[in-house]
Amino acid sequence: MSASPRLPFRTKLAYGFGAVAFGVKNNGFDYFLLLFYSQVMGVDAPLVGLALLIALLFDAFSDPVVGYLSDNTHSKWGRRHPWMYASAVPVAICYFLLWVPPAGLTGNELFPYILVLAISIRVCITLFEVPSSALSAELTQDYDDRTSLFSYRYFFGWIGGTLMATVALAVFLAPTEAIPNGLLNKEGYGIYGITAAIVILISILVTSLGTHSQIANFKAPPPKRAMSLKRIFVEIYETLGDRSFLALFLTALFGAVAAGLSAGLSFYMSGYFWGFSTDQISVLSFSIILSAFVALIISPLISKRVGKKRGAIFVGVCAFTIAPAPIVLRLMGMMPENGDPLLFPIVWFAVITEITMVITLSILTSSMMADLVEASEIRTARRSEGVLFAAATFARKAVQGFGVLAASAVLAVVQFPKGVAPGQVPDETIFRLGLYYAPTLFIIWMLAIASLKLYRIDRSKHEENLRTLAAKED
Repeated sequence: MSASPRLPFRTKLAYGFGAVAFGVKNNGFDYFLLLFYSQVMGVDAPLVGLALLIALLFDAFSDPVVGYLSDNTHSKWGRRHPWMYASAVPVAICYFLLWVPPAGLTGNELFPYILVLAISIRVCITLFEVPSSALSAELTQDYDDRTSLFSYRYFFGWIGGTLMATVALAVFLAPTEAIPNGLLNKEGYGIYGITAAIVILISILVTSLGTHSQIANFKAPPPKRAMSLKRIFVEIYETLGDRSFLALFLTALFGAVAAGLSAGLSFYMSGYFWGFSTDQISVLSFSIILSAFVALIISPLISKRVGKKRGAIFVGVCAFTIAPAPIVLRLMGMMPENGDPLLFPIVWFAVITEITMVITLSILTSSMMADLVEASEIRTARRSEGVLFAAATFARKAVQGFGVLAASAVLAVVQFPKGVAPGQVPDETIFRLGLYYAPTLFIIWMLAIASLKLYRIDRSKHEENLRTLAAKED
């Protein structure tokens, strides 16, 4: 049964392109921010992690409210688009300012500056991310087409973040005669900031304008009614009271902690643990484009052949056994030494395979979230796309900061020195870095995969839900 016509290719492209905005933002926050402010600007790493954690918690509690408001917005531009348009300029301006801190502030004096801008960026991007995520369930009700739609969304999100990181490493942060280690180039981060801000602005506008013509086909908001803070949170609680939602919420929660830990230490592992050059790190980052292409292709196929839940569990187990394997082998003395020509291809293959599986898992679980919309409507008599997707982003944002904090804590525990180039860190410090990192990452990801066992909506149940709703409308 096909619940709705297949979406045109151009609509999928326009919808997916908006993910470039939070792909670029997430990439900068996850990979560059801790390195920039701790190693370049001299802020204590735990303090940077604390600023990001506070910002994430602050923003996370705004997500369900934004989701609820977008579910109940009445305007000539529908429920979602007014919020999406409103986010574009503020988030671009704030993102640029984050990478050009005032010259008069140094070291830990920058903590309030980081905190205020991190909060501003995350709140502004929420105004786009939550409503645009909710569009997925309105654009199509088809079980497989939803997976295809999210394939484009995650494809562009990863491509956008990857290309921006690659350009930053290869151009803005390239080694110079004055600064041999380009990752310590302060001016380069400023150029990155203005470039990334422009890309974020364009991507938000492309999706907002590119899906504008679909507004007439979307579900109408509920009738206007008196609102109160109590009523908002009561209805949010009713919407989220479902076992399948709990499964996806816990998966997002554990996945966010692991992602924050992995991203926060990514350049430390590549540059210090493996001893890769800036050029090699650039190649590694750029190669993630291959992962995005493969995930774009295989995700809809997995959805059709084995279903979303079984497919998600399978690719998750594959990903998170591969991820720590090279590190464990290094700790056991079974990997080539740094500088050996064989080392980079081995790590490259492991990383690309892992990232392919991670993207595929994200696509499938997001499509599973979209399938909860109809189940929730049957249970509560309300369309609550915004609340459901906001709750998922709530989980990621609320705890990803703990991942970044964990990354900064690992650096503190192993007594990782500040402002030093690769090759100058003691061997025992490098060993402890891998020893703390690998098992922690594996355990957290396994908890995420185990949570998926609670999910209970498959293809037949989804189609049954669509028939139930259609019968109510007749």
